[in-house]
Amino acid sequence: MLSASIALIALGGCADSGVKPEPHDKLTRADIRAQAADGKLAALPPLSWQIPLDVDVTQGNPNLQDLQDDFDLLSWQTFVAVNWPAAADGNPNTGTTIGADLPTVWENWKESREVFLPGGAAPPAWGTDPPPPEVCKGVGDGTLNLTQVGKTPNVLDESAEPFETGPLIDQNGQYVRFAIMMNQDMFNRIVSDRLYSKAGQAAFNKPADFTQKQTPSNVGAIMIKSSWKVMGANDDRSRFHTIKALVYTNPGEHEGVSASCKLQTMGLVGLHIVHKTKSAPQWVWSTFEHVDNAPSLGEPQSKTSYNFFNKRCTACLANEPPPRPWNPNASYTQPTQVVREIPLTDRTKNLNAQYQASLRSANANSVWANYELISTQWPTQAHNPIDPSGTPAPTFLANATLETYIQGKTPQGSSSCMGCHNNATMTNGMTSDFTYLLQRAQ
Repeated sequence: MLSASIALIALGGCADSGVKPEPHDKLTRADIRAQAADGKLAALPPLSWQIPLDVDVTQGNPNLQDLQDDFDLLSWQTFVAVNWPAAADGNPNTGTTIGADLPTVWENWKESREVFLPGGAAPPAWGTDPPPPEVCKGVGDGTLNLTQVGKTPNVLDESAEPFETGPLIDQNGQYVRFAIMMNQDMFNRIVSDRLYSKAGQAAFNKPADFTQKQTPSNVGAIMIKSSWKVMGANDDRSRFHTIKALVYTNPGEHEGVSASCKLQTMGLVGLHIVHKTKSAPQWVWSTFEHVDNAPSLGEPQSKTSYNFFNKRCTACLANEPPPRPWNPNASYTQPTQVVREIPLTDRTKNLNAQYQASLRSANANSVWANYELISTQWPTQAHNPIDPSGTPAPTFLANATLETYIQGKTPQGSSSCMGCHNNATMTNGMTSDFTYLLQRAQ
């Protein structure tokens, strides 16, 4: 374990994060844990639509665990802010609070397919949607109001997890779908540097860099990766954040599969929030899941049912991708048996309980109280010249719906957000600042 002094060097400048300390921050983490153990919830920052600019470290001599707690708090604050109900213009609706199942702020951001267009064409301006795939045109007429939903990921066109590790199948035998969104600050940098095309990247001819001066109106580059399951007849929709989406099967993704498009109700099951901040040039990686997704290895299977685990199937192999061929158009595919290989820590569970209680205090039926932080990965040595990955803590981090098949603690094999994305490059071979998105340029 790294010493507190090394961690402090890594986070130089954290105290000047741009986020004002809340009164509760003067409590020690020991105080918070003691109150949680006694059934008393420690005070949290007020639920807010404002995206925090950076981690807020107020302890005089924090150790590595204290800093992990601070980054986990940052993750929850960010989760609340990006999932705040959106106004008609896509900005936070500051006249309401989070809780009801409404279109969110981040769902009004740009989806990757809207930025990296055929032939390297320039993407439409922020606030403008490109047309949906040809097969989707007319599918939502009279049912899906794109103006009302804003830029909710209304076309979900990815059915395989990152790095082609395989699709994820829910307990209803349906393919999970994925989307990758970016905020306006990240979009503006891609457009200004012309990184949306291969030709633009070749002309740029240097490493991508999403570093920006952060202000309350310019929070810095943020990416969000989301995973969605089809809401089945027996799914309790009141427990999910849901959207009406055009679910598009891309024939270019799976050989021999025909293009198709359906208007379906989808429930959110996983969320990566990735934010480039002053203290974390390797970005802060926060990952959340629905609380009913899957049991953790070595822990009781306490749920009556799970989204991705069958308690009755004793012969099912855990975390095995379905056999090929993969066909998202199939009416039924053998479900994936998912087990979380790295359980949540007790401290993370305590923080989750506090935020879930806070969300229910704001709205007794809050859908967002049914989500939990898995963990936050952050750089302990952000400016280490020998290790550009920043020596991440924790070393491994996986979302069971986004990295199902590469969970665990195997060096060079298991999921580590920063360790993996440190290798990302553009189409010109230059480094792409911890994002593989720029490889989608045409």
